[in-house]
Amino acid sequence: MSAQAKICGLTTPESLDAALAGGAAFVGAVVFPKSPRHIDPLHGATLFERARGRARIVAVTVDADDALLTEIALILKPDLIQLHGHETREQAQRVRMLTGAGIIKVLPIRTAGDFEEAEAWEPFADHLMFDAKPPEGSHLPGGVGARFDWTLLAGRAFRHPWFVAGGLTPDNVAQAIRVSGAPLVDVSSGVETAPGVKDPALIAAFLEAVRSA
Repeated sequence: MSAQAKICGLTTPESLDAALAGGAAFVGAVVFPKSPRHIDPLHGATLFERARGRARIVAVTVDADDALLTEIALILKPDLIQLHGHETREQAQRVRMLTGAGIIKVLPIRTAGDFEEAEAWEPFADHLMFDAKPPEGSHLPGGVGARFDWTLLAGRAFRHPWFVAGGLTPDNVAQAIRVSGAPLVDVSSGVETAPGVKDPALIAAFLEAVRSA
């Protein structure tokens, strides 16, 4: 079975439609004001309604409080909540109970030792996402185009389907899948012409590359 893709940080009908038309299995709404891809839950609910039943809707959060999580659950109604901050496993359980959504936990990777957290997280997450550690001083936890050594994932087995993320583009995603063995891939900045500006043509090219990998 070929890998499946998540297109993250979608903010316009054109970019979302490109993701759906290309067969993205997951579409992501970033609910984090510091991000250039931020979308508030009300706007996100209007935009992502067209995706319901066609792809799994993911709300990306960073150390969100209960009030925001409740707003996301009631208004955006995502299938999955992506935890992209410093959340603990106990907090992940609380998020699941509070929202009724599944959990994607992002684990930042630079060296082989960074995978130690994965085993502990597996009982608490529906999917793990291995993303490159952001550069020192970055105010964003992801979506900055950084990548890590995909060979670090080669031969590793996990309980649930997992994502590789960080620095993926239409030009390198097939290689990333082959090297890492990833069943799922995630892209944001790699299909943009500027921070937060998705290019439907790049989205289509990325999804075609995933299918062809």
